[in-house]
Amino acid sequence: MSVIAESKYSAEIVWLGSVDPSASGIRSRLTHELPLGWEGAAGSRHAGRTCKATMRVKLLHPNKEEIANVRQLSIVSEEEIEAIATAMGMTWIDPEWLGASMVLRGIPDFSHVPPSSRLQGPDGCTLVVDMYNAPCTLPGREIEQDHPGMGKSFRPAAKGLRGVTAWVERPGILRPGDVMRLIVPTQRAWAPE
Repeated sequence: MSVIAESKYSAEIVWLGSVDPSASGIRSRLTHELPLGWEGAAGSRHAGRTCKATMRVKLLHPNKEEIANVRQLSIVSEEEIEAIATAMGMTWIDPEWLGASMVLRGIPDFSHVPPSSRLQGPDGCTLVVDMYNAPCTLPGREIEQDHPGMGKSFRPAAKGLRGVTAWVERPGILRPGDVMRLIVPTQRAWAPE
């Protein structure tokens, strides 16, 4: 019996980007293909098989302790970006401001796909969803640079819509227009009581 199953959903890649490790902020730069190795996107701020622990895992590890990198990529949905823009009173949100690696179109409630779901591209490149990427203040700073007065509204507007983080299970190359299949775990939801 398999512990994962094909879902009825797939998504088209509509945007790809990478964050320069020397950049002062999290702004991504647009790219027309994203070669992914075991370490993620080479030359990206979040590349590497390991990384330094951050506030996301402070209950487990001291800040800056070396741990496995399950945050190689930041993936957001076009539909959720549009909802964030509407909530902020903006006409659009540039994925660059979010530090996004990828924008997908076509999976409803994308920010809440189950952890351990897989997104698989046409060449077999497979990404494992780690977890929901809670909104932080960093995208607000990027928005503020281009739209003064709007940055502080990002975090509340993005609650529940910030996308997911992921890591590479199988290397490959992703391009805009590629369709990614969504494979989900078959495990039932946790019910300790």
